[in-house]
Amino acid sequence: MMPDLDEYKWIVPDFIWELEEHIDLEKLIKAIPDADELAKLLPDFDKIGESFTSLKGLFSPGYNLVSEVIGASDLLLLLGSPGETAFRATDQGYDNDKQYKKGLLGELILLQQQIQQHEEETRRAAGQYNMGSSQQKRKVSDKEKVDQLQEELLRTQLKYQRMLERLEKENKELRKLVLQRDDKGIHQRKLKKSLIDMYSEVLDILSDYDASYNTQDHLPRVVVVGDQSAGKTSVLEMIAQARIFPRGSGEMMTRSPVKVTLSEGPHHVALFKDSSREFDLTKEEDLAALRHEIEIRMRNSVKEGCTVSTETISLSVKGPGLQRMVLVDLPGVISTVTSGMAPDTKETIFSISKAYMQNPNAIILCIQDGSVDAERSIVTDLVSQMDPQGKRTIFVLTKVDLAEKNVASPSRIQQIIEGKLFPMKALGYFAVVTGKGNSSESIESIKEYEEEFFQNSKLLKTCMLKAHQVTTKNLSLAVSDCFWKMVRESVEQQADAFKATRFNLETEWKNNYPRLRELDRNELFEKAKNEILDEVISLTQVTPKHWEEILQKTLWERVSTHVIENIYLPAAQTMNSGTFNTTVDIKLKQWTDKQLPNKAVERVIQHNALEDRSISDKQQWDAAIHFMEETLQSRLKDTESVIEDMVGPDWKKRWLYWIGRTKEQNIRNETKNELEKLIKCNEEHAAYLANDEVTTVRKNLEARGITVDPCLIKDTWHQIYRRYFLKTALNHCNLCRRGFYYYQRHFVDSELECNDIVLFWRIQRMLAITANTLRQQLTNTEVRRLEKNVKEVLEDFAEDNEKKVKLLTGKRVQLAEDLSKYLLYSVLELA
Repeated sequence: MMPDLDEYKWIVPDFIWELEEHIDLEKLIKAIPDADELAKLLPDFDKIGESFTSLKGLFSPGYNLVSEVIGASDLLLLLGSPGETAFRATDQGYDNDKQYKKGLLGELILLQQQIQQHEEETRRAAGQYNMGSSQQKRKVSDKEKVDQLQEELLRTQLKYQRMLERLEKENKELRKLVLQRDDKGIHQRKLKKSLIDMYSEVLDILSDYDASYNTQDHLPRVVVVGDQSAGKTSVLEMIAQARIFPRGSGEMMTRSPVKVTLSEGPHHVALFKDSSREFDLTKEEDLAALRHEIEIRMRNSVKEGCTVSTETISLSVKGPGLQRMVLVDLPGVISTVTSGMAPDTKETIFSISKAYMQNPNAIILCIQDGSVDAERSIVTDLVSQMDPQGKRTIFVLTKVDLAEKNVASPSRIQQIIEGKLFPMKALGYFAVVTGKGNSSESIESIKEYEEEFFQNSKLLKTCMLKAHQVTTKNLSLAVSDCFWKMVRESVEQQADAFKATRFNLETEWKNNYPRLRELDRNELFEKAKNEILDEVISLTQVTPKHWEEILQKTLWERVSTHVIENIYLPAAQTMNSGTFNTTVDIKLKQWTDKQLPNKAVERVIQHNALEDRSISDKQQWDAAIHFMEETLQSRLKDTESVIEDMVGPDWKKRWLYWIGRTKEQNIRNETKNELEKLIKCNEEHAAYLANDEVTTVRKNLEARGITVDPCLIKDTWHQIYRRYFLKTALNHCNLCRRGFYYYQRHFVDSELECNDIVLFWRIQRMLAITANTLRQQLTNTEVRRLEKNVKEVLEDFAEDNEKKVKLLTGKRVQLAEDLSKYLLYSVLELA
């Protein structure tokens, strides 16, 4: 029934049929070993079976008693240091670490043999006891044997635990002495940053980094989450061995994420990332100051209308015996928004917690209050969503002392620690006690209370809790071990990715800015700072002439309005030169005596310069005419603009731009035309309209059907007459160009009078003398004061990162920032 496949040979490529020509298949078949030789390479399954049989014998019924009394985790505690086994011995922690278990198998067998020998001695003693007390006809039950052996093993376990604690305490003191001895040379040599400090600095930089790269989401940190008032902050303080956080009774105290970098050092101190002040954690006044500073920073980071902030506060804590790691304390999760909180507080806290926990390399330290019902927990559901397999979660049950008193069934606590009560999984489960609820307790008193409680606790005596699962000390060892394992794995995984990204950034820089050096924002700011200071110093090189020109122009802008409106225009309305000069002198005297002393810039004006009327040469005369023309032309331009706004566009603009006049503009335009006729009839008209003239203009307009208010007529007249006066003054100024000869003869036998030119010369000379005085004052004192003020401003800017980000922007700056951040990460990788 098989089909004939010869017709389908064309489907197979030709080179398949040609393989036989190029490859000697017979030699290939001969080179392959036969079945007997392959069988020799396979493992000896009989020996493997024997090994499994011997391993099974370890857990035979004869050893069931030991398995019930002491678990594998307790054996590990007896065999080694808690620093090596505290985390690995959790029931569900590192179940797949086969290599580690193989290393302990020999020690386990040895210990099982010792326990077997101890069992045999116990049986013999029990037999002798039965033979000697046969008259009493009473036998010791198996249960009593188990109880006796349990008590004896518990005493042995506590004995080893105390020995380990004593040795660790001695080790801590010795390390402190070594660190203090090394610290003596701290002022003579510059110490390198520790690895944990460099790692923390990378996290600080990447937290503000461009989110499009997502680099900050790949680096490990320990994220401390829990319900509000569950004891998160207290656990963190016990790990840091100092009461460093502000606290309150039931109210929300953690209002923003706090990143705490723990490292070992000779002295127990704390300092902020952006400050050089060290807080001595052994002194209560420094502790109080630190708590107050953290509270102020939290409140300042919260924006108006909000309750919590996403801004991270970075704090470093150093001290003898501290486990090196980076922890982030997050605001407590709440179930209800109370009065005084922002409406979105609950959602904001959830989003902050998720943002930190969704990091695939973050270690989640889930804090659960043991004194409240487990059903009231909110954070466990949140953690189970972020880490459903529990591969990076460590569960911590706090306030176990209160739980033991209040819980009716102690087995409920055992269910929590074994991970059977919550719908979440974890690497390890721990139970801790962080004090009696008194905020004034010291860390040492809390440690003593915790150790005393667990030594006398029924939970430990009845083996509901295991020794490695209790105390914050074992917790910190386990968290530190897990943290550094995660750091090693994640840094190695991301090394290639960071190298590739840096190569791309360097290539982009070379292509876009081939001749420029890579200067980040701080380096650019320093460069700009130096250039600004150089510019300030270069003020001393400015020529006096340039100084005085700028000052004279600035002074005239300040006083020109008063001079034109209150001195020149009123004096120009007089009938003869004598009255003009008298009016000018009176107005100038009033100005210099009453108004100038009240001003700041004009206070140094030389009053005597205004009294001088003697123009010495033709050059000064021409300069005064030029000064007057510029002033009048500027005023005329402003007046033309005001009139245009009043009467609307002329016929050219109406045709070119297709715009029209409003009703009011039409009325003002008609009024303007009537007033211009009035001026043409009397070119020497006074500056003010008489009442009969106002009535005449109004009646003329009413005859054409236009109703006009007298106030509108007077207002329009003011601008029309002003324009006429300024044009007349400019024409007169042009005539006075040849009037210097008549001025020297006091205008005798001449109809030309140029007293207005003399007025503007007096004003100009006053401005020149004042500018010269100010220039001397500036070059002597003000430049140095300016340099000092500029330095202070630049120093303030240097400390304000937000200001630098706002001032220094652009693609080039951002690319240089990216390069510098990746360079720092490369340094960490090398370390």
